[in-house]
Amino acid sequence: MLSVNELGLEIFDNLADLAEEFNACYHELDNGARIVDCGVSVRGGYAAGRAFTEICMGGLGEVNFRMGHIKEFPMPFIDVTTDFPSISCLGAQKAGWTVKVGNYFAMGSGPARALSLKPKHTFEVIEYEDEYDSAVICLESDHLPNAEVMQKIADECNIDVANVCAVVAPTSSMVGSIQVSGRCVETAIYKLNELGFDTKKIIAAMGTAPIPPVRGAKLAMGVTNDATIYHGRINLTMNAPEIKDYLAKIPSSSSKGYGKPFNDIFKEAGYDFYKIDTSLFSPAEVIINEISTGSVYHVGAVNPDVTLKSFGLQ
Repeated sequence: MLSVNELGLEIFDNLADLAEEFNACYHELDNGARIVDCGVSVRGGYAAGRAFTEICMGGLGEVNFRMGHIKEFPMPFIDVTTDFPSISCLGAQKAGWTVKVGNYFAMGSGPARALSLKPKHTFEVIEYEDEYDSAVICLESDHLPNAEVMQKIADECNIDVANVCAVVAPTSSMVGSIQVSGRCVETAIYKLNELGFDTKKIIAAMGTAPIPPVRGAKLAMGVTNDATIYHGRINLTMNAPEIKDYLAKIPSSSSKGYGKPFNDIFKEAGYDFYKIDTSLFSPAEVIINEISTGSVYHVGAVNPDVTLKSFGLQ
């Protein structure tokens, strides 16, 4: 069985050893836990963003960057590929762990979830859990975790705290923008899982999304989500003829909240996240190759106007 923590640890160790070259900063706490700051008090950048995203996918995804266009505007894009979509996206990358200890709060994702089994139902559905003596967690936060937080993570993963590693970046940072756009494939896998589709039947996945500009903490959540909601493009290869029954519900345009920048939707919901239609968190456009029948399906479309409005370019 592949270990997402073992694979993620290899990337973490390289990031920690060469932190300065990544515009990152390495910390080791008194209890032995290790942390790499990728954007809290450092600049970060593309290299750190790639490492953060690949760690988040448990070492089972590959990340590249390129320049593209949204209408006439040149924009950086992230390209993500994986041959293990269910494990890398749901078993690692999914932000399924709310880390809250005292006054500390972070959204947790990455390989450590496959040890803590958070949420347990996800791992039951994908029939995967990790067995390894180290844990690597990705924390979306504007503060670094202290020893108490790292001990809590260790306890949840049932390992020694000296074997816990964390990469940390706020949403409103360059690495934050990169790693959220790097979840473009995950949104498609997540959506299909929520619809009751067996994601283990997805053989390979590729996706792309623009990397949004860093627009400040107040707008960060909306801008980063809009990159995929309105301009994420995904290609899935699977062996599942039943996918035809799910097609209409896959793209973000199937949500009743679709059509406005996320921050506008959030404001209209009284900043209550739970009032937002969760089906909005989906990619804009999806191509599916169903290999048992040779069928190719296309659903959804990108929405450059809303994307550019969110990015502050219209």
